[in-house]
Amino acid sequence: MPVHQVKNRVAHWFRPEGALRPFRLLKQDWKNLPRRYVSDWKVFNQLVVASAVYVFFTNLLPGITFASDLYVLTGQNWGTIEVVFSTGLCGIIFSVLAIQPLTILGVTGPFSILAENIYSLCQTAFKVPFLPFMAWSLIHSAWMHYLLAIFNAHDWTMRYVTTFSTEIFSLLNSIIYFHKAVQELERAHASLSFAAFLYSVIGAIGTFILAVFLSSAESWKPLFHKYIRMGLREYAAAISIILFIGIPHIGELASLDKQTLQVSTSFRPTSPDRTIFFVRFWELPIAWIFASMIPGFIITVLFFFDHEVSSIICTISRYGTRKPGGFAWDIVLLGTTTALCGILGIPPANGLLPQAPLHSESLMHYDKERIETQESNGSLRSSIRGSQRVYEQRWSHFLHAAGILIFVSPPLMKVLGLTPTSVLAGLFLFMGEQSLAVNPILFRTFYLLTPSSDLDPLPSTIKSYWSIHAYTLTQIALTTGIFIMTLTKVGPAFPIIIILLVPLRLLIMNRVWNRETLRYVDAWACYDGTPEDDEDRKKGIENGVSEPQSGSADDIELVVTSRSRESGVMRRMPSSSHVKD
Repeated sequence: MPVHQVKNRVAHWFRPEGALRPFRLLKQDWKNLPRRYVSDWKVFNQLVVASAVYVFFTNLLPGITFASDLYVLTGQNWGTIEVVFSTGLCGIIFSVLAIQPLTILGVTGPFSILAENIYSLCQTAFKVPFLPFMAWSLIHSAWMHYLLAIFNAHDWTMRYVTTFSTEIFSLLNSIIYFHKAVQELERAHASLSFAAFLYSVIGAIGTFILAVFLSSAESWKPLFHKYIRMGLREYAAAISIILFIGIPHIGELASLDKQTLQVSTSFRPTSPDRTIFFVRFWELPIAWIFASMIPGFIITVLFFFDHEVSSIICTISRYGTRKPGGFAWDIVLLGTTTALCGILGIPPANGLLPQAPLHSESLMHYDKERIETQESNGSLRSSIRGSQRVYEQRWSHFLHAAGILIFVSPPLMKVLGLTPTSVLAGLFLFMGEQSLAVNPILFRTFYLLTPSSDLDPLPSTIKSYWSIHAYTLTQIALTTGIFIMTLTKVGPAFPIIIILLVPLRLLIMNRVWNRETLRYVDAWACYDGTPEDDEDRKKGIENGVSEPQSGSADDIELVVTSRSRESGVMRRMPSSSHVKD
């Protein structure tokens, strides 16, 4: 390529609206944050409280279970107190300062697997202390996060991500939760009597089934008053957890040996070699400070993708979010909390799946709007339209994070210690099921088991369901392969494989699958349309053909918001104007 063309392309990237224009998205996020901040604190009601309680349990208890794994597999460097401290501290920071408060933070299963592998390398290969090495990895990850935000990484990375990758990532998280449930029961089998183990199985399945059953209480009409049904649905997980925590302490069950959560008895680090939450990270040899940039890069890839996907999924169109959002400022904040956690010697928190979309689900309510449309004669016609949408506010995030942080106190930590691990296994099953239940891969798997004569007719451009079945089986096979990889020595590199799914979809799959099939099953993750739509539009422009306009005024949908202009996620809204009633 000639030098002048290279210069022109670089100049194009750095122009005021260019992809690499420094601080472009950050400036927009700083403008958007004041536009929503005050109103975020004005929304507070019973549903918000119920959501905070629900997210409290679905964030705290799984985190403590990950802490049990970390306690064993990081040589007691991290335990319950570190995970609870990190989850509460990072949650409060994000609930107050982030631009998107619906995204829930916590210590994730994928990071736990990554940290366990890094500890193993530190002990067996590197021969360096784990906490200083991890601290530097997280510090390096912080400045990498800053660079991603400064140079608008959301626009030139996530713009290429399709639901092909996000569905696989969501399915991977579901499988990790199911696997954690099995692991808890395996530990119970190894350490308890056979009778106690059988009750652990009953307790896990009972916690799971009762939570699923109560979460469907809204459909029990006309049984019970609507507010009772609403309360049962909103507090389904909490009721199930509390009930099965108490049952083992009643009657003859009280004499059974139990496996409960391992908790700290004082506010001090888990490791007996530490007395305060602070790491002397500067004492690590200079060579290993530079070497820690490699795991820092892997952590950055995992956190960036995980947090962005969490933020996208919890604000998809079905949740009806309307306030301006953003991604760049939250990535800066994530980098800051990541470095802070490294210096404190606690595991870092980032965007959680499935907790982030479950948080949005728990805030769904029926909202009425007055819609004004203009008639052909110029007069305005007003009508009331109802829709489901979330309460966009900060209270549920703040309250649940504050509740978790309070539990670092020894008396409340001792209360947590009463929780049988069988209840955690049941909660893992419930969270895995809740995440899987809204994953399109599950529904397309049902298509595989349904006679073709009973399936809905396909567009005329798609000959049969076989290509759709092959697409679904490919997603399942890739997810299975990535999960198996997390169980091996190369587990720390699995975030790289997830990122490679993006070019796999855009550069290879479009040569194997029919374009119309891909258009039917896949779409851009961050905005409307599909890669095939963009290709057609580009070809039309190159050929001098304008896009056809079709449909009546009531049917036409317009993209009213784009990431580079306003709110962070593109939305489709009716073309008529609307005014909140």
